[in-house]
Amino acid sequence: MALSSRAHAFSVEALVGRSAKRKVPEGRDEEPGPGCRPARRAPEAEKRPKAAAESRPGGVQVELQGTELWRRFHDIGTEMIITKAGRRMFPSVRVKVKGLEPLQQYYIAIDVVPVDSKRYRYVYHSSQWMVAGNTDHSCITPRLYIHPDSPCSGETWMRQIISFDRVKLTNNEMDDKGHIILQSMHKYKPRVHVIAQDSRFDLAQIQSLPAEGVQTFSFQETEFTTVTAYQNQQITKLKIDRNPFAKGFRDPGRNRGVLDGLLETYPWRPPLALDFKAFGADSQG
Repeated sequence: MALSSRAHAFSVEALVGRSAKRKVPEGRDEEPGPGCRPARRAPEAEKRPKAAAESRPGGVQVELQGTELWRRFHDIGTEMIITKAGRRMFPSVRVKVKGLEPLQQYYIAIDVVPVDSKRYRYVYHSSQWMVAGNTDHSCITPRLYIHPDSPCSGETWMRQIISFDRVKLTNNEMDDKGHIILQSMHKYKPRVHVIAQDSRFDLAQIQSLPAEGVQTFSFQETEFTTVTAYQNQQITKLKIDRNPFAKGFRDPGRNRGVLDGLLETYPWRPPLALDFKAFGADSQG
């Protein structure tokens, strides 16, 4: 029996709907009908962070800069030269800090601590580091290197990349120049410390971390083995290729013409002049 138009509007068929979706003009998404769940959106592709970052519950976040280069060294097995006079690190530790209180004064510092209590040796036929025995690090207290711009406001720190390229590593246990003292053939990792200024002490006058107000950050990519000469040839090549201070190793004759030009200007180097005609006349006889 046919229903009137008013009765049809309240029928079960009209309320439930004949289909889950209504047809829409071509080129547009279909709209879900009554009783249908909206279609789930495909998850967006996960974006890989450009820099390794570590954060703390307080909101402070530290990002390691140059992670691509650090990872290339880490995949091979990073080595750092230590000398009596002190040697700078390459790559150097460079970080960017976020989440600081803009008006609060902070010290930014770095130290280098052992990864474990093992001594290592390099096995050439397998091109890898192997454990050679146990060691004792208690005889050397980790030195704290305070960034020379400290103390500074959080706003200032967050506007710049903080570089520790002046840090030097030494194996001289009697060093009095403030270099970081390490033992050869051991594994270490740098740690970055964000320290809130406290009126109770002057951090510039102490060599160890205070008990309060310190947030510490470290990155696996920056672990390295100390050596007095590079053991892995791949590390040597990568250091020469990427270190801007190793230009002399890449092209030893690059500046030879400039050097010769400078030497010509000194009076103690007389110009070389020979009269070949005189030699030719005498040699005929």
